Amino acid sequence: MRKRNNSPTEQPDSGSLLEDDPDLKQRTVRVTAGPSADDRQGPGAEVHAMKPFRRLTLLGRLKRLMLWLLVVYVSVPFIVKLCPSIQAKLVFLNFVRVPYFIDLKRPLDLGLNHTHNLYLEPEVGIKIGVWHTVPAHMWREAQGKQGDWYRSMFSSTHPVILYLHGNAGTRGGDHRVQLYKVLSLLGHHVVTFDYQGWGDSDGAPSEGGMTSDALFMYDWLKHQLDDKTSLYIWGHSLGTGVATNLVRRLCDRGSPPDALILESPFTNIREEARSHPFSTVYRYLPGFDWFFLDAITANNIRFASDENVNHISCPLLILHAEDDNVVPFHLGKKLYLMAAQSKSLSGHKVQFVPFPSSLAYRHKFIYRSPELPNILSDFLSTSH
Repeated sequence: MRKRNNSPTEQPDSGSLLEDDPDLKQRTVRVTAGPSADDRQGPGAEVHAMKPFRRLTLLGRLKRLMLWLLVVYVSVPFIVKLCPSIQAKLVFLNFVRVPYFIDLKRPLDLGLNHTHNLYLEPEVGIKIGVWHTVPAHMWREAQGKQGDWYRSMFSSTHPVILYLHGNAGTRGGDHRVQLYKVLSLLGHHVVTFDYQGWGDSDGAPSEGGMTSDALFMYDWLKHQLDDKTSLYIWGHSLGTGVATNLVRRLCDRGSPPDALILESPFTNIREEARSHPFSTVYRYLPGFDWFFLDAITANNIRFASDENVNHISCPLLILHAEDDNVVPFHLGKKLYLMAAQSKSLSGHKVQFVPFPSSLAYRHKFIYRSPELPNILSDFLSTSH
């Protein structure tokens, strides 16, 4: 008789089964070694959850930036209106000294080896820096010479140009130096200076001060020159406003210069400020004139060349580049049309010379024109 086994049914040992079936063992290892479903979803889920958060953070920063820009945009007009002196500084830009680190006492460092630096006093206790460049053919003789020799050269028959520079920089600005060289090569004495508040000159800038300095320099030159020596006035950019102010005063007292040359001129400072690239972001803002232009007038800054041409009685030459991005070409053309109709200029030569945009002379590179010597020679020879 078979003995009944009352113990539970025996289960095969899993270890022995794995040992007996290698394929089963390999599949088991794969399942055991593989990550769980929760493990596979965990990191990915965190990354996907953070992306919207990052987008929200970036959007928040952008909104804050736009808010700050809006606050600044709205605040600037009120700051300018409440502090008109800020607008005056932006007109004169005398605090911008370019190029930096140059010694104005040493024009030789800028390639002007026939230029003398001196200082004059337009007012008691106020000195202004002046450069006198003799005609280029005198450069050898000029080596090692001092102020007395330079002053004695005014007795020559070579004409003299009093150059009035624009805002920003000094009498040592690169484009200005290059023009001195061109004019010197044409046989002219070139006398230039820094207005009060510019360069190494004492004082503070103002339209009245700039005009007074120019008048002082003109009178000083007249005392150095023979009566037969021609004296021309050349103004550039903001210096054209100074030049027309000066020539108007000279004509009112009956002693006009031999000729007036305006490079990149404007009609008046309000029209120039309205057309300047810096005003683009506010030009169409309601109250633009009240906020910005009236602030200029509050500083007694006008530079009204459009009015001055009605009181000028000497030959006038206007040079302007069509691609001028600081003083728009149309302002120079408008001033010329006003001058051409001026009764005070009737009988005097009034000439306008445009330079095409293709030449890329822009605001301050007209000196590069190979035609400039001929333009000047023709104008000055026929202006007498």
